[in-house]
Amino acid sequence: MTTTATRPTTGFVHPALFYRTDQEYTDSLVQFITEGLALGQPVAVAVPESRLRLLREALGDAAADVTLINMEQAGRNPGRIIPTVLRRFADDHADTHVRIIGEPIWAGRSELEYPACAQHEALINLAFAGRDVTIVCPYDLSALDDRVVDDALLTHPVVWEGGRSYPSDKYAPEAIVARYNEPLDEPDKPGDVAVLPISKSIRLRDARKFAGEHAERLGLLGDRMADLQLIATELVANSIRHADGEGELRIWRDANHLVCEVSDSGRLTDPLAGRIPADPGQLNGRGLLLVNQMADLVRTHTDEHGTTVYAFIALDAPPLN
Repeated sequence: MTTTATRPTTGFVHPALFYRTDQEYTDSLVQFITEGLALGQPVAVAVPESRLRLLREALGDAAADVTLINMEQAGRNPGRIIPTVLRRFADDHADTHVRIIGEPIWAGRSELEYPACAQHEALINLAFAGRDVTIVCPYDLSALDDRVVDDALLTHPVVWEGGRSYPSDKYAPEAIVARYNEPLDEPDKPGDVAVLPISKSIRLRDARKFAGEHAERLGLLGDRMADLQLIATELVANSIRHADGEGELRIWRDANHLVCEVSDSGRLTDPLAGRIPADPGQLNGRGLLLVNQMADLVRTHTDEHGTTVYAFIALDAPPLN
């Protein structure tokens, strides 16, 4: 077993940290943070607010040298985490090894959100292959169910637990990407679903108008209506650009969200689509990235018959920054 004192400090390292108590959490992560600071390595911590408070108090004055991020806000949509949290920090310090703590899965995550969280954890391995970064992902064994812990063993090549480091004998991130590539259930009230057919001749302003009208009807107003209109426009534009044949834009309301769904005959082959920052001056390939920036949750299902993207806007949450 590798001890905490001999953890790798170069290359790409992606451990799951299993903990059961606040003391285990702070002991392991404060050591990880202070080791990095002593080596002159930039450190970012993106965890839920209650965990930020624990680490800020435990670090004392050293907290001023760490980038602290509330994951409940920045990572509300798991699809934002790689481009907006992890890659942004790593790219800002591309000339040195970077240490990041990212806790995207906590007990408050909903069943609707969880598949996107698990896929995010799997895709970190693809997004950072060959990069010089350590991304530690804490998992609270006292609060998370067995399925989540089992999935963590599939998405992380190594586990840190109780001061030890050991390889995961279940590591298979592609299995998680495939497992949670699933369609959502149909709306409870199909008659309340607004449908706009998509074809090569559709005008994007018609999609924008359609989204705005139904957002207002379903109770989404102000800045969030503008978000929905941009999401709908980008998804329709993406469908026109990449899919042959016709598709559909559908909008409906569930208990907590307004849902914007676009389905077409295209096949989404890049699992990192919408998760990698655009290069400066890049004109194309920004559609799904923008959707991930604006939506509170994005779920995707793709197979040989086509692709469906579901974008959710929470009815009781402020816009994402």
